[in-house]
Amino acid sequence: MAEEQQQQDRTEQPTPKRQADARKKGDVPRSRELTMTGVMLSGAATLIFMAAPLTDNIGKPFAKAFSFERADLKDPGFMVESLGLALASVVAGLAPLFLVLTIAVFASAVLIGGWSFSLKAAAFKGQRINPISGFKRIFSANSLMELLKALGKFAVVITIAILWLRFSLDDLLSLGMEPLKSAVPHAIRICAISLLIVSTGLLLIAAIDVPFQLWKHQKKLRMTRTEVKDEFKETEGRPEVKSKIRAMQQQAATRRMMEDVPTADVVITNPTHFAVALKYDDGRMGAPKVVAKGKNLIAARIREIAEENKVPLFSAPPLARALYRSTKVGQDIPAGLYTAVAQVLAYIFRLRDGFKLGQQMPQKPEPEVDEDLF
Repeated sequence: MAEEQQQQDRTEQPTPKRQADARKKGDVPRSRELTMTGVMLSGAATLIFMAAPLTDNIGKPFAKAFSFERADLKDPGFMVESLGLALASVVAGLAPLFLVLTIAVFASAVLIGGWSFSLKAAAFKGQRINPISGFKRIFSANSLMELLKALGKFAVVITIAILWLRFSLDDLLSLGMEPLKSAVPHAIRICAISLLIVSTGLLLIAAIDVPFQLWKHQKKLRMTRTEVKDEFKETEGRPEVKSKIRAMQQQAATRRMMEDVPTADVVITNPTHFAVALKYDDGRMGAPKVVAKGKNLIAARIREIAEENKVPLFSAPPLARALYRSTKVGQDIPAGLYTAVAQVLAYIFRLRDGFKLGQQMPQKPEPEVDEDLF
């Protein structure tokens, strides 16, 4: 009862991950009817085209093996050796047929469920030898379906076989009038054609069984809404874990950013809410680059590090806000701020060089910025 209720709760289609996990375990749709039909049809077709070669490959080795001189009877190992050679020749002659049947087995399986090899599917499971589970399988809906398929196959095959027997009765009776050399390949060909005709009836059973197996497999992999949510959390990451990771990444980025503040040429401030550290080397850079930026507590920390390392602070609230909004750390400043930033950097460089050369302190600029552009 619990299993039925659980199955009723599985209303969601299987996700790609669930299907991939099932394939890794060897749980893929398979149709025994399709495999059997493929083997029967390919075997019959091979026998039709290889009737004459099979007769030679099987008949000649046996004829040769059992044709011997009177003196050979005195050798105790002669008959065993002859029989071994005959059997080896027969196996070699039937090798093409075995190869075709083997290919048919794998090709029929690949057609419906694709190629899948898993040792987990062949692993020992105690449930398989559990008598209670065995009785449940015997009296399950799946067993009833298998019984109906078996009865259907029997009815189809026996009907086609009777009709074909009546149609080919004259050919069968005429075999007794033919020489042995031509009768054997003719008999093989008649048997192969009969097998092919009878096997075509199995196509109807396979055409019904394949969609049923696909539907059954899809139904078995269905999921409950809880399973879908849990899988999504497992795949995409739980929100609390992702939040923790983002926080750690932010901390690492902030730490690296703070390490670059001492290399800046100037820190433009709001003066309290925003701080943007800029660096410019006219020999290697096409435009000034932002090495650090932040607001509130981070801005305060940037100013502290700048003061500790004697990096000039320049108070320009509109420019600081525009730089903060329009740039990212490690990027060049936008072209719209070239003029304002150039005024600040020129002032800082002249101020620094003026102290070295003893010149008069330059006048502090007041850069204008249209903040609506940023």
